[in-house]
Amino acid sequence: MIPWLRPGDPPTAFPPVETALAEPDGLLCAGGDLAPERLVEAYRRGIFPWFSTGQPILWWSPDPRTVLYPAELHVSRSLAKTLRRRQFATSFDRAFDAVMDGCADPERRPEGTWITPRMRAAYLRLHELGFAHSVETWNGSRLAGGIYGVALGRVFFGESMFSAEPDASKVAICALSHSLQERNYRFIDCQVASPHLSSLGARSLPRREFLRELAAATAGPPAPDPTWRSASFALPQPFMQNSRGPRGC
Repeated sequence: MIPWLRPGDPPTAFPPVETALAEPDGLLCAGGDLAPERLVEAYRRGIFPWFSTGQPILWWSPDPRTVLYPAELHVSRSLAKTLRRRQFATSFDRAFDAVMDGCADPERRPEGTWITPRMRAAYLRLHELGFAHSVETWNGSRLAGGIYGVALGRVFFGESMFSAEPDASKVAICALSHSLQERNYRFIDCQVASPHLSSLGARSLPRREFLRELAAATAGPPAPDPTWRSASFALPQPFMQNSRGPRGC
């Protein structure tokens, strides 16, 4: 059994993350709502919502936790070549709703998506409030890929990404990592491990260590980060030259 939250419960009503189940890994509690205040408080505590259509809201805090430190982003030789070709352009917060739609596209996710209309509305509201952000990859006027998530303090909590063209989401991660490094962000929370994330340099931390780093990086009252309005991505000098698969972007 897991605790249940009621919609009227305060945003701080989450149980301690140490009480999360080991199987399924990280399931902490259910219920509540997706109000902005509750979502912001959840992320600050290392908790995120993840549920499918027909399920109640499920809240998770897995152990271990997968993170990507921007300076440790691994760029393969093929990705470095894509970057040098400059076939893609990137932008920040230009098409948040379209990125969410790309991540939820049933043609790319025939197994189904957890980005339900309810989740979409909740994160669009977070975007309006300045907490949720997107990185877009463009091929001309076509949205070729992107990533979206939530920024609090000096942490970016990645939620989902998509590619309509090869390497498009990886270019978005490159742009995101470079911009976060420039603005002194500590890490990207990738939530759970996958071979794709591992290939990009992500690593797993014990939940206790993750929470310690998270607390240090999100100290102080939660507030939107105004630097997202001026975020940009310029191709660093190493990619202008021949490369043997450098680390970092």
